[in-house]
Amino acid sequence: MRLIAALLLSVSLAHGQSLAPKGVTDIDTLFRQAVDQGTVPGVVAIVASKNQILYLNSFGLRDVAQSKPMAADSIFRIASMTKPVTSAAIMLLQEQGKLRMDDPVSKYLPEFKDREVIESFSAADGTLKTRKAAGEVLIRHLLSHTSGLAYGFSNSMVGPLQQKTGKQPEDLPLLYDPGTRWTYSGSTKVLGRVVERASGISLDRFLDDNFFKPLGMKDTFYAVPSLERDRVVTTHSRNNGKLTETPNPANISSAVAGDGGLSSTAADYIRFLQMFLNDGKSQGKTILNKASIQAMTKNQIGNVVVDTQPAALPNLTRPFPVAPSAGRDKFGFGFEITASNKENLNLRSPGSYTWAGIYNTHFWVDPKREIAAVLMIQVLPFYDDSVMKLYHDFEEAIGKNLR
Repeated sequence: MRLIAALLLSVSLAHGQSLAPKGVTDIDTLFRQAVDQGTVPGVVAIVASKNQILYLNSFGLRDVAQSKPMAADSIFRIASMTKPVTSAAIMLLQEQGKLRMDDPVSKYLPEFKDREVIESFSAADGTLKTRKAAGEVLIRHLLSHTSGLAYGFSNSMVGPLQQKTGKQPEDLPLLYDPGTRWTYSGSTKVLGRVVERASGISLDRFLDDNFFKPLGMKDTFYAVPSLERDRVVTTHSRNNGKLTETPNPANISSAVAGDGGLSSTAADYIRFLQMFLNDGKSQGKTILNKASIQAMTKNQIGNVVVDTQPAALPNLTRPFPVAPSAGRDKFGFGFEITASNKENLNLRSPGSYTWAGIYNTHFWVDPKREIAAVLMIQVLPFYDDSVMKLYHDFEEAIGKNLR
């Protein structure tokens, strides 16, 4: 694997943006130490410019119990990194004239008509008082997570309401009037259903036909083929500082949904991100129009900011995101957008965009530096302190050594 990384680096040096050799060594050392110290069992990291791979390497084990080494093409559950792909599908449908950003969601899903908003809630007995929302939930609200929906694992009100009503989060009353606040949610799950209604085909087929096949993402799917099962990385949970491994099941698949469920490789996902760096193009083909890329990656929430989401289920997630990004970052159509890097200029530039998956798969795109990076890990809880430090150090090492 190190030979592959070196070869890829040697190619990239002749094509503009590159990592200094010292940077490659620093990143290798960083991940090797993280494995040796038990921060993560294994990791794959990749950095790319518009058209070249600048760094790709793997460390540790993909299956600890079986002593199977991590490989560059290991497959990871990317969970909520599915969301930007579904968001891109919505943008494509707008280009095709099949929907508009300001359409009410009820145009496609009638159950969203005349939604109620929670006025008061009693945690003691689960009672609540509601009122009619001030306006309809629009497609843009779902894309920007300003719909008023929330997940139970990251909102202390939604979990008790789910238990009391037996309803899914997207079927509960809204937390606030659409467009007035930002809350991480299953909004993109609803968008997956909108894709199916507007396109007339299943979400997985739409993504495969319009993104995965044109981009060459041959290892991205909701159901991992049986012949590829051995490449899938096992998951781990950290409790009291100790990692516990969960063996992979015989069948590795997930329900087709807009907000999660995909499995992928670092190399596949970087192709999706390179499409953004190239204004929607890939190998001469237009996947999305430049206007769609620009809309997805600019502030779409006005004066609203991205707030820290509480850890309602601490074994699943820690609070996220945290200061300094929380309280100042913005959100586009599918991405959190960096407002500033004044605390550390080696970190991603203002205007960069990012998201992640609950098993601590992370990515960002820095359009100013014209690079994208993906960090693939399979450890819970999300935003685990030691994993986030590793992520921060990886980002800083790139910033210090990019030339």
